[in-house]
Amino acid sequence: MPEKLVVAAAQIPTVPEDIAANLETHLDYIAQARARGCDLLVFPELSLTGYTLSDESFRLARSRHSKVVRQIAEASRDITTQFGFIEEGPAAQFYNATLAVRDGEIRHLHRKVNLPSYGNLDENKHFATGRFMETARLDETWRYAIVICADAWNPALVHLAAMNGATLLSVPISSSIDAVEGEFSNPNGWDLAVRFYAMMYGMPVVMTNRVGTEGDHRFWGGSAVIDAHGRILAQSGDQPELLTAELDYTQVREARFHLPTVRDSNFALIQREVNRLSEVLGVPDSVRE
Repeated sequence: MPEKLVVAAAQIPTVPEDIAANLETHLDYIAQARARGCDLLVFPELSLTGYTLSDESFRLARSRHSKVVRQIAEASRDITTQFGFIEEGPAAQFYNATLAVRDGEIRHLHRKVNLPSYGNLDENKHFATGRFMETARLDETWRYAIVICADAWNPALVHLAAMNGATLLSVPISSSIDAVEGEFSNPNGWDLAVRFYAMMYGMPVVMTNRVGTEGDHRFWGGSAVIDAHGRILAQSGDQPELLTAELDYTQVREARFHLPTVRDSNFALIQREVNRLSEVLGVPDSVRE
């Protein structure tokens, strides 16, 4: 079974609302990553459309079966590519989504669960809310989960990913310097969060941010690959870059043996408490399910 994994973060600038231009960037980075022997390539959040949103953003939405998705999937030969787009789902619902493709096929879809509405962010005005935290198999050894930007600021979602068998966490983000107001530092906050998750769960992390400026948003980059002990293997600055690093499943085994967070998680207790609180708060069964 393959235990070594070469991962890549495509730290790119994007052209707001120009899918054709952004597609060319995707195809270029996919070719570069394949040439370097990468097994997994992670693009930033909403990498195909740009992050800047407007009341017309729904016109950028594409079905997962659209031509542009097929182009990226067909280009992803022998490499799993995760890219962000506005997905038009059933019943004309629009999602901030990340799609994983490989060898011409769709392998996994994650719809953003936490839609931020604080600071300079207003995603819940534009998108429907994702409802699931699932994982997918990368190969015979590795299983990954995707959390999109603010999803990572809900620790319960990362915990669910680990409980659902993830041994690798992909974190595509669109983090600008001034997204959160007050004294909060986005670069420092992300550095702390991803290293904590990797160390706590023995779960390597690939975090990919964008660079450049879109409207009032100034993106700081800082994409990183973190190992199963929470150590930075590779990190970008504030310029476009294809960042690569090698992960070793042997280290995941060792980390999870010495710090058995996943093993010792009392999921049954959590479920009982969720049910109890739902009854106390009067949450309908349909919502709980």
